[in-house]
This record gives sequence, structure tokens and C-alpha cells, in this order.
Amino acid sequence: MAKFIVITFFTLFVIFTSYFVNVSSSESHGTKSPPTWAKTEPHHGGHERKTVLQFYFHDVMTGESPTVALIAQPIGGNNSAMSFGSLFMADDPLTVSPDPNSYLVGRAQGLYGAASQKGVNLIMGLNYGFVDGIYNGSSVVIFGRNSVTNRVREFPVVGGTGVFRMARGYAVAETYFINHTSRNAIVGYNVTIFHL
Repeated sequence: MAKFIVITFFTLFVIFTSYFVNVSSSESHGTKSPPTWAKTEPHHGGHERKTVLQFYFHDVMTGESPTVALIAQPIGGNNSAMSFGSLFMADDPLTVSPDPNSYLVGRAQGLYGAASQKGVNLIMGLNYGFVDGIYNGSSVVIFGRNSVTNRVREFPVVGGTGVFRMARGYAVAETYFINHTSRNAIVGYNVTIFHL
């Protein structure tokens, strides 16, 4: 009888402990399912995951609250902001829709510079840090050539942190809106990431 009571007590202890650990874990890590702007699924037999993110990038160069700052310009020659050799620092919001006031999912922070002597081609290195759901605190790094005059461009994903540790993949960017006078732009991103 005593053995039965000990086994029953131990079993109940394990069940309740497991329940409270799971509740605590889900509360500390936010929602267990991906947000609506993202989809994650197993890849290569479950050894890694594939995540597809869809968001909008808001690059504001002029106006009351610019998200981009010109930090260096070449000496002499053409002094236009986008001339060869110009370097910019960016802190661009990432949202779920093209509306700048829609739900914020993260920020793209880093550098880009005018890398072509002819045409407008940028070399860009940005950290896309996310603040929503299970991706909160995680980031991906995109580094590559951005031919901004093309409506659709593709960039490599070269790394990541948090949920996206060991990330690799690609981003397809499509210009949703651009004002050629102010150089303000909204770009839709569809990012496919393979990660642990």
C-alpha cells in the first residue's frame, strides 16, 4: 500500500511539474505559433526548418522623421546624395503591410552605399531584427547588390541570430512605392530562410 501511495504521489508530482514548466515556458517565449506574416515548417527531414517571411520595408530619406542618414560623400565631383561613393546609415521600420502605420514586426538597421559609377546600384548590408511573436529578438543579415531601378531584386541571406541561427537563404524585394524626388520608398520583402 505504501509503495502504491509513493508511486501515485511521484506520478502526480511529475505531471504537475511538467504542466507548470510548459506554462512557464510558453509565457516566457511568447506565442508558440508563428505570427501571420511568417510561416515555418520542417525541412530536410526535420534537421532544419524553412521559414518564409513577408513584410514591408520603409526607407524614408526626407521629411519630418527620416529613417536614413547620409554619413559620407565623396570629395569633389558630383555632390548629389546618390552619387558614387555616398554612404548611408539606415534604421528602417518593417511592417505587415505597405501602410507605414501598420503593425511593426521589426527594423532593418545597417549601411548601404552607392557602388556604381553609372546607374544607381547600392551595396547593402542590413540586419533585419524582428520584434514580433516567436521571432522577437531574432534577426537575419542580408548583404548584396541592390539595383534599385529594377522593380524586383534578389539578395542573399548570409546569417542570422536567435531562431534564425545559422541562417541561409534569399530575399526577393519588390518596389511597392517610390518617390523619385524625395527618394522615399516602400519595398515588399519575401524572405526564404533555412535555419536550425
